[in-house]
Amino acid sequence: MKPASAARTGGKPGWSWTPRRLVALDSGQAEAEVAEIVGIAGESGLPRLAALLSEAGPVRDFLGAVFDLSDFMRDYARRRPEVLERLLDSTIPERLSQINEAIAAAAFREGVGETALMAELRALKSEAHFLIALGELGGESDTEATVRRLSALADACVGAAVNFLLRDSHAQGKLELADPTNPSNGSGWIVLGMGKLGAHELNFSSDIDLILFYDPEAPAILDPQDGTELFSRLARRLVRILQDRTGDGYVFRTDLRLRPDPGSTPLAIPVGAALLYYEGRGQNWERAAMIKARPVAGDTEAGEVFLAELRPYVWRKYMDYAAIADVHSIKRQIHAHKGHGEIAVRGHNVKLGRGGIREIEFFVQTQQLIAGGRFPDLRGRETVAMLRALAAHQWITTEVCDALIEQYWFLRRVEHAVQMVADEQTHLLPEDDEGLARIAHMLGFADAEEFATAFRKSLNTVEKHYAALFETAPQLSAGVGNLVFTGDVDDPDTLETLRTLGFKRPSDICRVIRGWHFGRYRATRSAEARERLTELTPALLRAFGETRRADKALIRFDAFLQGLPAGVQLFSLLQSNPGLLKLLATIMGAAPRLADIITRRPHVFDGLLDPALLSELPDKAYLSARLETFLASAGNYEETLDQLRIFNAEHKFLIGVRLLTGGIDATRAGRAFSDLADITIGAALDTVTDEFALRHGRVPGAKVAILGMGKLGSRELTAGSDVDLILLYDHDETVDESDGAKRLAPSHYFARLTQRLIAAVSAPTAEGVLYELDLRLRPSGNKGPVATHFGAFSKYQRSDAWTWEHMALTRARVVAGDAGFAKTIAAEIDDILALPHERSKVIADAVEMRVVLEEEKPPRDFWDLKLTPGGLIDLEFIAQVAMLTGGVMLGSRSTSTADVLAHLSPDLASPQARQELCEGYALYSSLTQMIRLCLTGPFERESVPPGLSDLLIRAADLPEFSVLEAHLKETEKKVRKNFDLLFRAERG
Repeated sequence: MKPASAARTGGKPGWSWTPRRLVALDSGQAEAEVAEIVGIAGESGLPRLAALLSEAGPVRDFLGAVFDLSDFMRDYARRRPEVLERLLDSTIPERLSQINEAIAAAAFREGVGETALMAELRALKSEAHFLIALGELGGESDTEATVRRLSALADACVGAAVNFLLRDSHAQGKLELADPTNPSNGSGWIVLGMGKLGAHELNFSSDIDLILFYDPEAPAILDPQDGTELFSRLARRLVRILQDRTGDGYVFRTDLRLRPDPGSTPLAIPVGAALLYYEGRGQNWERAAMIKARPVAGDTEAGEVFLAELRPYVWRKYMDYAAIADVHSIKRQIHAHKGHGEIAVRGHNVKLGRGGIREIEFFVQTQQLIAGGRFPDLRGRETVAMLRALAAHQWITTEVCDALIEQYWFLRRVEHAVQMVADEQTHLLPEDDEGLARIAHMLGFADAEEFATAFRKSLNTVEKHYAALFETAPQLSAGVGNLVFTGDVDDPDTLETLRTLGFKRPSDICRVIRGWHFGRYRATRSAEARERLTELTPALLRAFGETRRADKALIRFDAFLQGLPAGVQLFSLLQSNPGLLKLLATIMGAAPRLADIITRRPHVFDGLLDPALLSELPDKAYLSARLETFLASAGNYEETLDQLRIFNAEHKFLIGVRLLTGGIDATRAGRAFSDLADITIGAALDTVTDEFALRHGRVPGAKVAILGMGKLGSRELTAGSDVDLILLYDHDETVDESDGAKRLAPSHYFARLTQRLIAAVSAPTAEGVLYELDLRLRPSGNKGPVATHFGAFSKYQRSDAWTWEHMALTRARVVAGDAGFAKTIAAEIDDILALPHERSKVIADAVEMRVVLEEEKPPRDFWDLKLTPGGLIDLEFIAQVAMLTGGVMLGSRSTSTADVLAHLSPDLASPQARQELCEGYALYSSLTQMIRLCLTGPFERESVPPGLSDLLIRAADLPEFSVLEAHLKETEKKVRKNFDLLFRAERG
């Protein structure tokens, strides 16, 4: 027997519809329940209801069955019989409309407080809930109408709570609303309904999923800097108003966990930060979630603008099969949970189980992700409407469309029946006979067996169509060979496959991969992560096998996995991006330094989730803005220092990756590493200065700047460079101490401040060190004070500095500190360097220093590019001497060695010599940048990783490593020859 349909007209006068026939489990109990309600109605002064239920007829029979089948419905009718009485004067739609209007008005009631609002919302919502259930059980409405009524009810409740909170904030002076009678307009508070709420598809006992954003530029927001705190506080109150259980119950359970990175983000997120997240790090499941996003309350106009901004992220033009891969893994988990045999009806999860509601939703959403970028009418929120749209575009047949729509509404009815029994958020069918019979009767079936037959048929229908899309994935080892890592015994064919791929110790590799499947690491603990990694393994093994040091590369990757907090996102990314997988294999096989960085700090790999970060090299202004945002979440001094280290490590890694992939050359890498050092050391100086001032105050009129020396000054830093600094300060000479609680004399003050800075930058924390610092280039070296007064610095450089100190000063550049003071320092350095320098003395001193260096620090071999004769030291000395002796044709001072060499004056170097020096410097820079990027120790030519050899060959644009070595030796000879011609010959 099929469920009886309800008549829409006729019936008892005063009752707007004839309920369909429901059969109670216990007819005697049903009679008793009705009799009890009759008595309560009489005692409550509701004679018409008492009379209606005292007479035999379809209404009395229907309500008796309802009260017998649903504890929730029975208990509510006992408490609030007047709700049934009202149905004698109005229809369910009319009363629901009145309730929604009353909910909206509650926020504007004069003098209403939060407690009173909570009570009123709970009372009105409970009545609406009862009426909506009554309508579906009795056939007054179908399931489609039910989900819309529930969604409209939630919209009204959320809207009322939001309006109340906005008005309350306005009254407290925390917001300035343009129109308190329309508080949401222009408020900037965006409340997105997600999931079933966004799609107008709420189930009977559904949570509501919300994401809260705010627009800092909204006219109502008085101080954008306070926006996150203000709206996060309002978010907590919103959840309390809707979710807290009181004596009146609750309104809706409210979930805010769909927001970006919920473990570390505030409850309300600025729209700018949200857009950056979604466009840079958003995952496929978040794209799928955004399909159903809808502004349900607050500033809906701003909400629509925000969603419009997100359209390119959600609706991509290309075919996104990575989304299908996401569904594969989730689907496999569902199957693993219940198995693949006969579907068990008892205890079956109507939503998540095989053939359930979620499969239909995934069926639709995945097709939308694939096709919605090109077909705007496939971007709708509602499941059934989109099934029809897919059929219209011939993505599915009309038969599939009709079948899935029929089963969707059937399964939604089953879901509602399960939840209406006790108003519980559950999707599980009962496992006992009585419970299953109860559901069958609520749905109009004669008994549990008849329901089970129909239910199983529905699940099978859904599963069949779903399987056609998602269960035809290729074999995991396709194109690679046998790969079996189950059990604890090595599979012989798998060992042979690994050998073929390039692994020397296949048994060890098998053991490592089996460890992944045991979920021993956090990254592989979830079933979904292991599914992704299993799918990724063949491509991963192929990529690592190509590194020519496959075993070591995979072992490094295993160490990387051990440190990952989670793996799903990374595995999905690598699976959908073969280029990124190859890059990771290159890092593990050829770049131990980078491998060590991402092993110890896996979060730095997150930067690769933003493809834009690899396509363009960010400039200093961009990095500064990013750093300011990054540091905003730091709560105290120590957290700020750790955040600086995290930011520095991530962006140093990203610069390195660009260099590794050929996205930038050595010169641009040097500038980028130097820019990064400038802003992070500058931020450290600001942080230390502020922290130091809390106790010691500030020296009135004081100015501080950091002079970058060496490779930092010349903007030629490498990934492994130490940083040479001099801290300079100046202050009002009439001041003799700082103005803090614990006052210090200026010299003592700045010495202590510098020591704090040294510790802040170079002391190891949980996030490592920012930079290793070297302050030996300051006046008097290690014997002098760590902080140098500007006047003393100037006097020393003009009167007492050695030639080598002026040579070092040619690369000096102010990298942080007071902007006006920086100009003063730069001008003074220019003046000092412009002082007359005796050419023969400068050259003689330079040659003497070079001889001493060769004796005290002999090169290891010709790959010691800095110290080898004809290496970097020779080139740097040439440039520095030229700067001091007027041998450079530049309009203004340049700290760049390459720039100076390119502009050597004709009387110092011939065009041929200039070209040879420039080519030598370019070669050394390219090789040095790559070596320092990849290695933590010296370059040992006998044990260089094969992958690094390939990178060096590419950096030098040469075909073979032997050719590179020959070219390197020839270049060193040319540079040394020019050094001798320029200096030793001049010396006589």
